[in-house]
Amino acid sequence: MSESADSRTKTLNFNIGVLGHVDSGKTSLARALSSTASTAAFDKNPQSRERGITLDLGFSSFTVDLPDHLRDNGGQQPYDSLQFTLVDCPGHASLIRTIIGGAQIIDLMMLVVDVVKGVQTQTAECLLIGELTCPRMVVVLNKIDLLPPNKRQSAIEKMTKRLHKTLENTRFKECPVIAVAAKPGGPEAAVTEEPQGVPQLIELLKKQTYLPLRDPGGDLLMAVDHCFSIRGQGTVMTGTVLQGSLAINDTVEIPALKVTKKIKSVQMFRKPVSGAMQGDRVGVCVTQFDPKLLERGVVCTPGSLRTLFAAVISVRKISYFKGSLATRAKFHITVGHETVMAKVTFFGLPPVSASEPPSDSKPPPSEPCSLETPFTFDREYFHQDEYVAGQGEGSSGPDPEQWALLEFDRPVTCPSLCLVIGSKLDTDIHANTCRLAFQGRLLQGFEDKNYVETALPQLRIYKTKHKEGQVERVTDDYSVIGRSLFKKETNLQLFVGLKVTLSTGETGVIEGGFGQSGKFKIRVQEGLRPETKQLLSSASKKKGKSGSKGANEEEPKVDSQPVSIHLHFKRYVFDPHKKMVQS
Repeated sequence: MSESADSRTKTLNFNIGVLGHVDSGKTSLARALSSTASTAAFDKNPQSRERGITLDLGFSSFTVDLPDHLRDNGGQQPYDSLQFTLVDCPGHASLIRTIIGGAQIIDLMMLVVDVVKGVQTQTAECLLIGELTCPRMVVVLNKIDLLPPNKRQSAIEKMTKRLHKTLENTRFKECPVIAVAAKPGGPEAAVTEEPQGVPQLIELLKKQTYLPLRDPGGDLLMAVDHCFSIRGQGTVMTGTVLQGSLAINDTVEIPALKVTKKIKSVQMFRKPVSGAMQGDRVGVCVTQFDPKLLERGVVCTPGSLRTLFAAVISVRKISYFKGSLATRAKFHITVGHETVMAKVTFFGLPPVSASEPPSDSKPPPSEPCSLETPFTFDREYFHQDEYVAGQGEGSSGPDPEQWALLEFDRPVTCPSLCLVIGSKLDTDIHANTCRLAFQGRLLQGFEDKNYVETALPQLRIYKTKHKEGQVERVTDDYSVIGRSLFKKETNLQLFVGLKVTLSTGETGVIEGGFGQSGKFKIRVQEGLRPETKQLLSSASKKKGKSGSKGANEEEPKVDSQPVSIHLHFKRYVFDPHKKMVQS
């Protein structure tokens, strides 16, 4: 997307995420496709070299002629060539957080599947990350050299069919599937062995390209995946511009370290350029900065990123996740480029129920939608003990709209409205289960360390409470004594003035305690109905009669049901005064 040193040529940079299960041959495929390897490419990590497994987001690129369908780019200066940047994402389950970090800049996903093993757990997780972050996909069946030549074609067709079946309920249904052998003979084979199917794959990738929406406006956010020093030059940070743009002499902030630096020079794949914008892979040189301080992280326009102690997000459960999503549980939260533990509280729109007539301030009934209702502090929300799944036929309807409060174990630095993924990364890696639990967008962040006192009370999430007691006796036409609603030690003063309803239909107000045993007095403004008085007096007469009988005589059955007292109120979860509210 940027002009190289020769300003007459203009290259479109297109980011392809290479994802797949560990050992599916992603790195060999990237190597087979690539001509220019950028610094972070091809497993620089010694641990990775020993095992032949990628441990970090490797980057490499190759340039091809611009396909015809990209020549007309809406009247802008035409591009001359197309540069594919391959983002080789780690396949280890434990490194899923790295993948999520890289997935935000990916224009096309290339899912590499071992043709012999088919879809494995991590393949499914990669698919999910792709669904959350990427509009298009190509599936590459690798290692076809391991299939016996006489059965090769039928095995490829069978696996292609299976993959299409797996993908039919995702956004990638009917995506192209192509078969290759990136490194015939396996990792130990001689380099002379020619890869199979790679030229056809390059043609397919060219067909799948589109002009990604790149916006140079807004604050700069660059994901740095590598940092090293060059003697006499300074420190080079390589990475991808996630949003905004940068140019020589711009001042940028490294928020994790709270330092600002001036950009001395910019390079794109070893060619000096004057600047770069969203979607570009760049090396940025700054001076007087120790590269050891920042191996990975983000660089931004000074002051544009916020460090959050807690946040409110929109939330959607990931359908493949088998566990429940419970309030107060802890999840690994990937937000921006960090993964951190957080305690989660789920909440939704207030239910519309018969017992609670909707007042004017109430939002409409919960309707399933994707952020139709914007989150706002002016609204009341209903506390949920867990995430509520769809309530349609056979519970396959869409999930009702809901949100979550995340309280981070340590502060995180991230852009607003960024993608958030919650997972259970402590689940056994080898267990064949999906560990991605929910996804959402960051809607509101809390930057104050004391957010529990300063900000949370504004978040009006409530729980409804219902208590039930009995009428003990009538004192006069307008008042009764009640029991069994409170414990003996309850401070009744807190409840004075609250409305109660009798099972016979009257409403009254709690006036205060009566005696020491938790009994209380209710004032019924409208007066008791004659039938209620009769019911209560006949009940107490029968009681009285039974009291005067001999000790061994059986008590007569009381036909009348005792009259029950119902107290409904709500409490705001984050109200420091724990006040009881009745609408």
